[in-house]
Amino acid sequence: MKKTLPLLVLFFSTAILMAQSNCGNAISVMINSTTTVSAYSTDNGVAPTELCGLTAGAAPKGKWYKYTATSNINMSVSTVLSQNNNRDTRLIVYSGSCDALVCIGSNDDYNGSLSSQVNFPVTAGTTYTFAFDNRYGQNFDSQSFDFIIFEAPPAPAQRLAFTTETIAGVSNGYNNCIVDMNGDYLDDIVSSVSTVELAISYQQTNGNFTTFSFPLTNTVVSPSWSIAAGDIDNNGYNDLMYGSGSGVTFLKSNNDGTGYITDRKTQSFLVQRTNFTDLNNDGKLDAFACDDNAPNRYYLNDGIALNHVQGGIGDFASGGNYGSIWFDYDNDGDSDVYIAKCGQGGSGAGGNIDQLYRNNGDGTYTNMATQANMANPEQTWSGAVGDFNNDGWMDVVVGVNSASDGITNVKRNNGDGTFTSVTTGSGYEVYPGMGREYVAHDFDNDGFLDILGSSNNIMFGDGNFHFTPNATTYTLNAFKRPVGDLNNDGFLDIQNGTSVLFNNGNTNNWLKVNLRGIQSNRNGIGARIEIYGAWGKQIRDVQSGTGFQNMSTLNTHFGIGQETQISQVIIRWPSGIVDTIQNPASNQALFVPEGSTLAVADFNSSSFTLYPNPTQKILHINANNGITFISATVFDLNGRVVLESTLENGTVHVQTLAAGTYIALLLDENGKSYSSKFIKE
Repeated sequence: MKKTLPLLVLFFSTAILMAQSNCGNAISVMINSTTTVSAYSTDNGVAPTELCGLTAGAAPKGKWYKYTATSNINMSVSTVLSQNNNRDTRLIVYSGSCDALVCIGSNDDYNGSLSSQVNFPVTAGTTYTFAFDNRYGQNFDSQSFDFIIFEAPPAPAQRLAFTTETIAGVSNGYNNCIVDMNGDYLDDIVSSVSTVELAISYQQTNGNFTTFSFPLTNTVVSPSWSIAAGDIDNNGYNDLMYGSGSGVTFLKSNNDGTGYITDRKTQSFLVQRTNFTDLNNDGKLDAFACDDNAPNRYYLNDGIALNHVQGGIGDFASGGNYGSIWFDYDNDGDSDVYIAKCGQGGSGAGGNIDQLYRNNGDGTYTNMATQANMANPEQTWSGAVGDFNNDGWMDVVVGVNSASDGITNVKRNNGDGTFTSVTTGSGYEVYPGMGREYVAHDFDNDGFLDILGSSNNIMFGDGNFHFTPNATTYTLNAFKRPVGDLNNDGFLDIQNGTSVLFNNGNTNNWLKVNLRGIQSNRNGIGARIEIYGAWGKQIRDVQSGTGFQNMSTLNTHFGIGQETQISQVIIRWPSGIVDTIQNPASNQALFVPEGSTLAVADFNSSSFTLYPNPTQKILHINANNGITFISATVFDLNGRVVLESTLENGTVHVQTLAAGTYIALLLDENGKSYSSKFIKE
């Protein structure tokens, strides 16, 4: 797979502190240098009158600079620098002589900040003049600020295209959930219509959607801050968690997916990110909620109810917890959690300091952020987590939502419990975007994770911590843009309100892995999936709730570029069971029930045996240890249910099945599941 390295820009610092009055006295500056602009109150600089489209008005003072280009390049002039602390500036760029200035460009608030930046091509031998005025910065007239001119990367190439299509029936409410809701492993679209109505647009095998509306007992709240999905009771239908400004509500599906029961929790708190995860590794999904004003909260699943607990994972008294994402950062087989912080009061009050909690394996967690170099001070609402260099360790891209907190921070996992910033040279040091939502997916299926983040753009990764923006941006909702395969073509799409940006794809190949937990939770949330081939290794962790607000697909997706052969897939389940699939075909959805690749009759061998195996007509089940089985469900290896049966004297009639290999899922009288493979002759 070809790696394209973006332009590496080096910045050299100089300081220029001089007075000037107008264009004719403009100070010469150098490329790749930082220039300090003295306070407006220190001289009588004249404000420009030709504003090149900016709003006219009282701006009594100005600052003038000039640069003569030595080569034909793309150039940027920018005050988007951390040392300016989001200082309010206005910038106008001209060519031509002072008595006949020609507008090149202007900018007031760049990309949502108060700072300014203009990007433009320059011609060798031409002099360009830059002017700043103090129309909106007069409260700072006694303060200096910095600007930089630098060679900008060339305009990015078009890497991927999307086609926008409106999906009938999708509500224009909180449209931020893509997940399989009916157990067919096709991604559906969930819409919270109101506190008394839920809409689900089910993806059909023909590529269309069919929308059903479900009346609800009043949830009291909507997912105004976040939403998460997972199968709380392992009945085959995903449930939902709404996070709002006044607490959480769970929507629990009934046993056939035809209705939802509202479980409004009484705790009132300002919820941010929500997740489903197995906190105590008992095979049942628990729920986690970031609290903005107090220590975080979670709801432990005892098999009957979700019970409220507070503290132990994010204990700052003032809260400020925003984006939580669960993944195994130390490769010890259990899920840890990174918590993006956006508290008030800075580091002294515990705000704006990220946390990284290590799962101790006994239901307790320890904050390792300082030791791991993950106590990041950026004001971040979320981070994108993934193995960006395919070395088998999960990295973190810390997104920023405020210009006063610098730039996006790219952190490489060193494989020893620590992280190192590799932002310089990553492309993010010259990419000024900000935003709340940062998620990692391989959108172009080249085998390297990309980032859907700020500025309505995808930053394409090259496997070596270099990221390049797509040439085309799209008007996306700033917060509501979950990701999933909404036409089942192996390329990831993006929901955007009532429409979908369908990925037009390319010639790259792919693999999807669909899990069915048995001893672990049904979704396999917390599982680590590894794939191997000529490229080496790729990994994914199955996660419920990424970014800040949305819920994206639970189906695990890999791109493999132009390679066609996958030598091995390994699934490491939360239970400790490891499934291995040899030489699966590419460009398919691979269905893997937990334990299904173990030798025939080995899984739960101390609990039961199947005989005869292979069989032609009847499969006998011999239970051990006093276990009583009440039903059997048979799956083919594509995950389709081909037979459901109550047990008659411990037997299942399989004569109607075609010859092949199947998975028998057995349910005992206590609701516990067991599985094993068998062969039908």
